[in-house]
Amino acid sequence: MAPASAALPTGESDGVPGDLDRRRGATGYGGLNRESVPLLDLGQAVPDRRRMITSAKRDRRPAWRGNLSEMPQARPSLPGEPSIDLGAGAPDGGRLLQMTGDHEREHGFAEALAEARHPQTEALPLKRDVAAFVDGLLGILFPQLSEERGMTAEEIQAALTLVRRDLRDLLGPLEAPPRSAEVAGSFMVALPALYEQIRLDGEAILAGDPAAESLDEVISAYPGFLAIAIHRIAHEIHRLGVRVLPRLLTEVAHTRTGIDIHPGAAIGRGLCIDHGTGVVIGETAVIGDEVKLYQGVTLGALSVAKSAAGTKRHPTIGDRVVIYANATVLGGDTEVGHDSVVGGNVWLTDSVPSHSVVYQSSQVKVRSAMEGFEFSDFVI
Repeated sequence: MAPASAALPTGESDGVPGDLDRRRGATGYGGLNRESVPLLDLGQAVPDRRRMITSAKRDRRPAWRGNLSEMPQARPSLPGEPSIDLGAGAPDGGRLLQMTGDHEREHGFAEALAEARHPQTEALPLKRDVAAFVDGLLGILFPQLSEERGMTAEEIQAALTLVRRDLRDLLGPLEAPPRSAEVAGSFMVALPALYEQIRLDGEAILAGDPAAESLDEVISAYPGFLAIAIHRIAHEIHRLGVRVLPRLLTEVAHTRTGIDIHPGAAIGRGLCIDHGTGVVIGETAVIGDEVKLYQGVTLGALSVAKSAAGTKRHPTIGDRVVIYANATVLGGDTEVGHDSVVGGNVWLTDSVPSHSVVYQSSQVKVRSAMEGFEFSDFVI
């Protein structure tokens, strides 16, 4: 007999049906069923591969030491299966019976997962494919984001043809083939205007941040630029009536930058998001031209009731408004007039007229060194 560490070649007879390994390689473990792995006859010599399995199980979990009749989820032999001999010739009987119980539990779990994969389950694009698509597109638009910086016009045109194909493929699980091709074509028609909008966003960030030294730096490094660029792409696809894919696109930006912009939000020209971490812009928000937002700004809804879906739930921000860090502006009826400034940490649920300054006043109290220090003086 071969030593316990020697594995038999695929398909050789060892008590397991000869096609088991082939079906496992072709279909994964979903190809197994109860009949394809019969119970073992513990009164016979255990072949080499069974000893290998027994050894692996022994390393991972303790053997069942209780009453064998009470072992969890063990079952009697099915008709036509060999019976289990727990005689003296089977010192590892408890362990192998434990293996049978493991198989039963795993089989039940596999059946539940297979049922969850029924044909009616909606197929969606994979997030990694969505990320690859938007990375490739931005690399074509901006050489600062691409390894291929010296592309000719012919090479760029060929790459754009691939973008159209990739978008059509992403739409495949969501739309019928004619509709997928139509949306991909409409997106490519809109792409030149999107490119100009995204360039204006980069220039607004450069003009609005004293620390920014060049447009190349903004495009290469600034999270605000990346989040806005992906939003512009997602918003156009959202405008074309596509489900789910726009949200997957903006979640790529959210994951990478911490900036969460719903693809339905309408954003004007030259948006500047400085720093950006924690910015949240809701689905029905409307933002004018040349607006500047700092980190932690929320343009949100007063209510998150599901019944409010489809209504205007998020604020309207006028042109050239500046909203400083951690300010919160809520409500679909809330409007911040143009050329206004909303200070840091402000909580705003009412409209304000144009040219307003909204701020949270800080109380300053001078105390002598002899006074006690009370933590309760602070409100957090």
